[in-house]
Amino acid sequence: MMCNKPLTIAIDGPAGAGKSTIAKALSSKLGIMHLDTGSMYRAAGLKAVRLGIDRFDTERITRMIAQTDIDVRFSGGEQFVYLDGENVTGLIRTQEISKAASDIGTNKSVRVKMVELQQAIAARNSVIMDGRDIGTDVLPNASFKFYVTASAAVRAQRRYADLQRAGNLAGMTLAQLEAEIIERDRVDMSREHSPLVCASDAILVDTSLVGVEETLEYILGFIKGKAGK
Repeated sequence: MMCNKPLTIAIDGPAGAGKSTIAKALSSKLGIMHLDTGSMYRAAGLKAVRLGIDRFDTERITRMIAQTDIDVRFSGGEQFVYLDGENVTGLIRTQEISKAASDIGTNKSVRVKMVELQQAIAARNSVIMDGRDIGTDVLPNASFKFYVTASAAVRAQRRYADLQRAGNLAGMTLAQLEAEIIERDRVDMSREHSPLVCASDAILVDTSLVGVEETLEYILGFIKGKAGK
């Protein structure tokens, strides 16, 4: 850590902009915990899919989340997500679960529960969190806030490559993936509860034309510059 005071870093932005990759790299460089908040929503999305619940059925989703236990554990520098006691870390990275996470994230009860869990973790630790409402709702008083974005076309290309490497394309084309990303942006930005927005005091970082290393250097430089003042 750079100082004795707890350090909280909020990284928000749309799907596929590189938030988690950057957050993990920052975590390693700064020696503090990284919490991938999106994985928590993905776990809830997985449960809804398994139960065959319409992700926009407010009453059923509210009942489901009230009876759901989501836990995040850290071991060997890795984050593991548990859903009702089951390690689901390897089951939540498909496009289907990604869409389910976005859909049920519009439910107020889901967001309230997730924010409570995330704030409890931040109260005990210096932490880097990435998601869609970190700087606005989860950590409104974060030490540093960044909004990481990229064009929909670039994000689709990156996501396509990731799914291809993981063998999770399931016949999806690049055009279909880009359309889904645009629709997910619309859902995330227009939802009633905790919509995706760039916090007024966040630093905008566009990764459309730059790689992870360059982005990381920029963010680290900003953090170290401000911390040194």
